[in-house]
Amino acid sequence: MLGALLPGRVHWAEETHEHAPLWLFAEEEALMARAVPGRRREFAAGRRCAHRALAALGVPAAPLLRGRRGAPAWPAGTVGSITHCSGYRGAAVAPAARLLGLGIDAEPHAPLPSGVREAVAFGPEEARLRELAVLRPDIAWDRLLFSAKESVYKAWSGHGGGLLGFEDAEVHPYPPPRARAEGSGAAGRFRARLLVAPGVPSPAGPYPFPRVLPGRWLVRGGLLLTAVAVPRPVPPPPNRTDPKEHL
Repeated sequence: MLGALLPGRVHWAEETHEHAPLWLFAEEEALMARAVPGRRREFAAGRRCAHRALAALGVPAAPLLRGRRGAPAWPAGTVGSITHCSGYRGAAVAPAARLLGLGIDAEPHAPLPSGVREAVAFGPEEARLRELAVLRPDIAWDRLLFSAKESVYKAWSGHGGGLLGFEDAEVHPYPPPRARAEGSGAAGRFRARLLVAPGVPSPAGPYPFPRVLPGRWLVRGGLLLTAVAVPRPVPPPPNRTDPKEHL
């Protein structure tokens, strides 16, 4: 499913079964020393997908530890993201020379629990959710909004940005481009506009992080996935100031 959401040169791995053997590097095991069995299984499955994706990228096997705020500390020269929910876990990685940020999120395809929608949707988002519910009532648009913001925040924080809240991004989902029968699954795009409050650190680096981000979403088999891949700008060629030699 991730392959339908991600651009080329992004490597990914995903699992939908629950009984794969659990294995971690010793350093990764230490991170889970006090975790309950369920959390340990989630962590191990996510790391297993991440190691598979990194291997496809040609990165040597090594422990994937924690970085800022508990997010994975990806190897130098790479960007990545991990996600998991009941019945699914996945990871995606790409060369940092190609992407500024990468975020993926998986959720059960079901409406948000009571009271959560109000904490996620702001301003014009609520009106957009009502409009989309008329067009495609079979899609849990509030859950899609939540997932899209999770992907946006992972891409932002993975590049060094400060902690964001749900109110710090305005997401505009688009319906599927072609009509399908309800219940057959769907795929589409969304646009996210960052509304970062003053004082929230921006990602560091020579290129500014875009404030408008394109994303993709997919609903299939009881799951909802979103992804954001932020391309790194191509630097312009240096100006040639030396006079050309005449042969």
